[in-house]
Amino acid sequence: MQIILDEHASLSAMLRSMLMMVARGPGDHAQKFFDVLRAMLFYIDEFPERLHHPKESDLLFPRVVRLAPAVMSTVERLERDHMNGEKAVRELQHLLLAWELLGEPRKPAFELHCKQYVDFYLEHMRLEESVILPAAEKVLGEADWKELDAAFLQNRDPLAGRHVSDPVYDRLFSRIVREAPAPIGLGDA
Repeated sequence: MQIILDEHASLSAMLRSMLMMVARGPGDHAQKFFDVLRAMLFYIDEFPERLHHPKESDLLFPRVVRLAPAVMSTVERLERDHMNGEKAVRELQHLLLAWELLGEPRKPAFELHCKQYVDFYLEHMRLEESVILPAAEKVLGEADWKELDAAFLQNRDPLAGRHVSDPVYDRLFSRIVREAPAPIGLGDA
């Protein structure tokens, strides 16, 4: 459970940092600005969408629903979110590219969709943490937790900071932190 919470905290930080980047705008460093936002969206597409969500959908949710059927409607909503998540992040990547290549007229669409996407994702994690995880705590047994722990430990999210991370994701995370302007990252303000 702590791994899931750590991954949610990491993703939440990334999402909020994206909003800060967008609010700040490209300023005099347009190339770096767009590079950082692309890297952030790539992280979201690559890590949570491909590693985190499948483990929730394939391992966590079915076990919890089997033992706590009252959470079924929440799981159905979360599964719809998972199914639409990859499409949503790809659309956001497209809107970012349109802003970068076609200029300011495309900025409002990206800003709007970025805000909506972040709100959607934060609500998604809130539901998991307020409904699914408490139910899991009540109904799952030791064997369930051992299997879930083993599966989620394989994720190795560099943003979570508690586990040995994958060097590939370390490079991506380092790039984001190094290039994002302060106070978002370590780059020039």
